[in-house]
Amino acid sequence: MSNVPSITLNNGVSMPQLGFGVWQVPDDEATAAVSHALEAGYRSIDTAAVYENEKGTGKALASSGLPREELFVTTKLWNTQKIQWTRDEVFRAFDESLDRLGLDYVDLYLIHWPRAVRDDYLTILRAFGELHTSGRAKAVGVSNFKPPHLRRVIDETGVVPAVNQIELHPNLQQAETRAFDAEHRIATEAWSPLGQGKGILTDPVIASIAEKHGVTPAQAILRWHLQLGNVVIPKSVTPSRIKENIDVFGFELDADDMAAVAGLDNGTRLGSDPDTMDFQ
Repeated sequence: MSNVPSITLNNGVSMPQLGFGVWQVPDDEATAAVSHALEAGYRSIDTAAVYENEKGTGKALASSGLPREELFVTTKLWNTQKIQWTRDEVFRAFDESLDRLGLDYVDLYLIHWPRAVRDDYLTILRAFGELHTSGRAKAVGVSNFKPPHLRRVIDETGVVPAVNQIELHPNLQQAETRAFDAEHRIATEAWSPLGQGKGILTDPVIASIAEKHGVTPAQAILRWHLQLGNVVIPKSVTPSRIKENIDVFGFELDADDMAAVAGLDNGTRLGSDPDTMDFQ
């Protein structure tokens, strides 16, 4: 059984606070990686159409022997510029993801980027509302949305996303977006919660906190996320690290630790700015 705590989304759906991400995991490696994660106790798996590993992920889910109701599966609509999205296109993309995953429903369906320069995310979110009502997406949400995007969605569609998945790590703490999410009972989920390992894992502040608690830097950062209330989806293909990343419930950071990590926020993005992100 998994010892990961769950949060309750704004529509009543329960979601594990710590899950397993498969970004940049090739499809032929995803089955083994997800299988290791499920064996280690993860029950939430985060994939996306653009990751091109939904099939491999689905194979691991099917062969796990776990009841479907114990699993929480997230995938995402990759809203490329090749399509001016309509309701029918959204439904077609969703059906294709379900087929690749081998599932009858997903627990969470996200729009991958606001793609504000194309101005069609309202159409997409209205279609998401229908998918949720149908029961084929138990919850729907967004990824990489800033407060102005979210406010427009809520005001013009009536859809309040259940989750907002954003780049979030000690160097980019996104206080404004997290505050907006909290105000509207939108769960904040962190992608690249460990900063993709680019410097933050060797930061002396993180190293000192990790040493103090007898844990690794990655475990210290994941614990920081959890205590902030963030949902986290660390990724690894290494079995030992997969186990390490879920072993973060036997210690707690104190107020000094939390303040020290807060001081690392310097606004450094590793990904694109959602205001300008578009696709070729």
